[in-house]
Amino acid sequence: MATATQQKSTTASARPSLQSSLGQLVRRPETGSVLGMIAVFVFFALAAGKIFLSPAGFASWLNVAAEIGIVALPVGLLMIAGELDLSVGAVIPASSLTLAVISGHYGQPEIVGILAALGVGLLVGAANGFLVIRTEVPSLIVTIGMMFAVMGLTLGFSVMLTGSTSTSIVPDAFYKGLLGQFIGGMFQVTIFWWIAFALVIGYVLHVAPWGNWIYALGGDKISARNAGIPTERLTMSLFMTSGFCSAFVGISQAMVYQSAQVAGGQSFIFNSIMCVVIGGVLLTGGFGSVIGIVLGTITFSMVNQGIYFTGFDPNLGSVIIGALLLLAVLMNDTFRQMALSYSTKKKS
Repeated sequence: MATATQQKSTTASARPSLQSSLGQLVRRPETGSVLGMIAVFVFFALAAGKIFLSPAGFASWLNVAAEIGIVALPVGLLMIAGELDLSVGAVIPASSLTLAVISGHYGQPEIVGILAALGVGLLVGAANGFLVIRTEVPSLIVTIGMMFAVMGLTLGFSVMLTGSTSTSIVPDAFYKGLLGQFIGGMFQVTIFWWIAFALVIGYVLHVAPWGNWIYALGGDKISARNAGIPTERLTMSLFMTSGFCSAFVGISQAMVYQSAQVAGGQSFIFNSIMCVVIGGVLLTGGFGSVIGIVLGTITFSMVNQGIYFTGFDPNLGSVIIGALLLLAVLMNDTFRQMALSYSTKKKS
């Protein structure tokens, strides 16, 4: 009798433990993105077969994921904080052309062009942050205006200085290997930079105290300010980080393709936002994770490139991406409601 009673007690205690584990899993922001990534990978693995699973297949979407991912990480931080940055699509070609004009057209050392290009990104980010803080105009409007302003300035300076809308650059072997090399002839070195950026930003959001500030800022800006959080400095830092990362991608593109053009980078605007949303970050702010953003970027890139490995019409790629985005928003909202419901039940 005692043994049977102990077994019943053990079984009863195991059930709440299992429920608690499931509840904690549901509360994770990246739960939906994990399921989505697995589903997309299995779909294309079955539809495309060995081509998609080959090293060349992996390289095709990893290279895309790396460039978009470096931009999506700071955009994700901004969205968690309740802000948005659409100027990334203008910063990328602006920084790329800055490097190409200084080091390609005028023949200055690459380090000078790289520092100037990063400076352009930081300057645009600082301008965005300043305008958002001082005018209290929504960041969506501010960054749209900044995007068009930077695009116009980039075009004007490019034509004025070089007489063309594109400029070539032949980088030094060291900088080419550091920022624009293909490893094994297929994998861009940018992939390793993406991993490095993800680790640093992951530390900031999930380990350092700044992470709690970012979540608080996205939850309620007024309450965060009243709690003593330096909301203005934090907002400025986030926009400057976005500008820096966008400039880095522009530099990398100039090194990879050995040229820079005025008309480039616009696709990063909505692609980065889609990666972030697919990764579980709420459009309303206050919820998300770096792991989710990385997984969302991988999912988006697999869809973006995987369609070309199948026998489907490539035009269906946009349809699938659109459907995936809508599904991601619905899944994120569902998991968030489940998380809130679980938290309420746990308290009661």
